[in-house]
Amino acid sequence: MRIAIFGSGGVGGYFGGRLAQAGYDVTFIARGEHLAAMNDSGLRVDSVVGDFVLDKVQATDNPKKVGKVDFIICAVKAWQVAAAAKNMKPMVGPETLVIPLQNGIDAPQDLSEVLGSEAVLGGLCALIAFQAGAGHIIHNGANPSIQFNRLDGQADLRVNQLSETINHCHGVKSTIPADINVAMWLKFLLISPWSGLGAVSQAPIGVLLKVAETRQLLIDSMQEIYQLGLAQGVKLPKDCIEMTMSILDSLPVSSTASMQRDMADGKPSELDQQSGTIVRLGKALDIDTPVNRFILDCLRPQELRARGALQF
Repeated sequence: MRIAIFGSGGVGGYFGGRLAQAGYDVTFIARGEHLAAMNDSGLRVDSVVGDFVLDKVQATDNPKKVGKVDFIICAVKAWQVAAAAKNMKPMVGPETLVIPLQNGIDAPQDLSEVLGSEAVLGGLCALIAFQAGAGHIIHNGANPSIQFNRLDGQADLRVNQLSETINHCHGVKSTIPADINVAMWLKFLLISPWSGLGAVSQAPIGVLLKVAETRQLLIDSMQEIYQLGLAQGVKLPKDCIEMTMSILDSLPVSSTASMQRDMADGKPSELDQQSGTIVRLGKALDIDTPVNRFILDCLRPQELRARGALQF
């Protein structure tokens, strides 16, 4: 089995590192100083479930040199998926499966438009991790897990094979939801309100939950997403907002979402793939999304500045 990790930052570096630690044939697609460090001295991962160092890893910035693989874990930022799909084509053969782990719900469609729907699964992960430096990943929250399946729910032995492989990795849990669309929307319902309100308030999740006003805004934002999901035919559980708030309440109080961290660092973010998708769907479905529209509009100047379209 050959596995490629396309995007080797916090998420890709962590899961790819665990797969390589377990002895699987893993190639990291990376670039710049991060790639140079991995080729020179391997990969270091500091994790709340056990630190490890890989003295030697396979890493390149040229997918053509990798050739066809069995599985590709796509771990770039959501706004980079369309470009990543074009670049990973040399690694996609007739039996290759691509597993997107982006926040949001658009990645499978973005990948399918380039690679074809038969090659693309729905997927998501739970992990709070980031690239601390070249060749260095820090995992500082959440029990690492991955969920994926075919979007049509049809049985596929390759899906089971990959899930079993991941479950052999230290501290990582893989599951195959009967309906991956529901699972992706549940993640969307969790991450988008947290990302948006975290970026607006510049506060960690513990503060957002403790302050009555921001706690209510989290719930109101989730309610808008819940209504959109139902209108799209997604069979979201009636108690999904209560379940999601319980998950957030269980996180370390200092936790921040990746979009929030990117915006704080002045980097381009997943704003359009999170808050922007909510507002876009709301307009298409004639469902009002005032909380998420407010978040989107408030954060737009920062996003434009990060992308070089505005100076202040």
